Amino acid sequence: MSYEVVGITVLWTFLYGYLIVASVDFGAGFFSYYTKQRKKNHIIHNIIQRYLSPVWEVTNVFLVFFIIGIIGFFPDTAYYYGTALLVPGSVAIILLAIRGSYYAFATYGAKESKWYSFLYGATGLLIPASLTTVLTISEGGYVRIDNGNVQLLYGELFGSLYSWGVVILAVVSVLFISASFLTYYASRAKDTNALNLLRKYALIWSFPAITMGIVVFFLLNKRNPEHFQNMVELWWMFGISFLSFAIATYFIWKKRNYGTAFILVMIQYFTAFFGYGISHFPYLLYPYLTIYDGFTNETMATALIIAFIAGLLLLIPSLYLLMKLFLFDADYVEGKKSKVL
Repeated sequence: MSYEVVGITVLWTFLYGYLIVASVDFGAGFFSYYTKQRKKNHIIHNIIQRYLSPVWEVTNVFLVFFIIGIIGFFPDTAYYYGTALLVPGSVAIILLAIRGSYYAFATYGAKESKWYSFLYGATGLLIPASLTTVLTISEGGYVRIDNGNVQLLYGELFGSLYSWGVVILAVVSVLFISASFLTYYASRAKDTNALNLLRKYALIWSFPAITMGIVVFFLLNKRNPEHFQNMVELWWMFGISFLSFAIATYFIWKKRNYGTAFILVMIQYFTAFFGYGISHFPYLLYPYLTIYDGFTNETMATALIIAFIAGLLLLIPSLYLLMKLFLFDADYVEGKKSKVL
C-alpha cells in the first residue's frame, strides 16, 4: 500500500470520527432549541446537558487533525481549496466560533439568552451545511482555473440540485444520528419521558435521512458519471449501509436494543462514507487534483503517518475513558452526580 493511500485512509478515518461525534453535538443543539420553542425543553434538557458537559471541548479534535493532515499530506489542496473555500470556509469558522462561545457562556454560568439559544440551534444545522461544500466541490464543475487562478463558480454551486441535495442530506443525517444516540442515552438514564420524545425524533428523521441518501446517489449520476459508476460497482457497501439502517430503525420502532441500534447507525454511515470515499479515489478535486499530485516527500509522509496513527491510538482510548468515566457512569447518566470538565 502506497504512502498516498495510507495517508488518505488515515485522514478519512478521522473525518468519519468527526462525522459521528459532531453530528450528535450539532443535532443536540437543534433539539435543545426546538424543544424550548415547543415548551418541551424540560423533558430532554438534562439529558442533552449531561452529554454535552464533558464532550463539547473535544468535538473538534477530529476536524483539526483532518485539516492539518490534509495540508500536510497533500500541500496542493491548500492552493485549490484554500482559494475556492475562502468564503464558505470563513462562514464555517464564524459559525464554529459562535457555537464555542455559547458553550463557554453556558458552561461557566452566564445568564441564559434566547438569542444565544437560537444561534446554538441554528449553528447545529448551518455548520454541517457549510462544511459539506467541500464534498460538493470535489465532484467537479464548481471550480474554474484561469491562468493559475482558482475561482469558485457560485452561480453553479447555488443553482445545482446536487449541491442542495448534499446540504439537505447533511442536515437530516445530523438529526438522525443525534436522535439515535440521544435515544440510547436516555434509555441508559432511565428517563422515560426523554426516551419517548427522542425516540419519536429518531423515527421522524430516519425516513428523510435514507431518502436523501438515495436521491443524492442518483443526482451524482448527472454531476459526475464516473464517480457514480464507481459507486455502483461498490453496491455491496451501500447494501450493508441500507441493511444496517433498516435493522436500526426496526429496533428503535420496537423500543428495544437502543445501543445496538446506534452501533448499526454508525455502521450505516461508516460503509456509506467509506464507499463514497473509495469510489471517489484517487481524486481530491475532480478532475484537477488526485492524491498523487503534489504529495509530500516520503520522509514527511512517514512522520505524518506515524504521528496520526499514534494520535488515533491515543484518541480512541481517551474517548473510551471519557465515555466510561462521564457519559456512561451509572450515577452520572441518571443525574445522581455532576461531573463537568
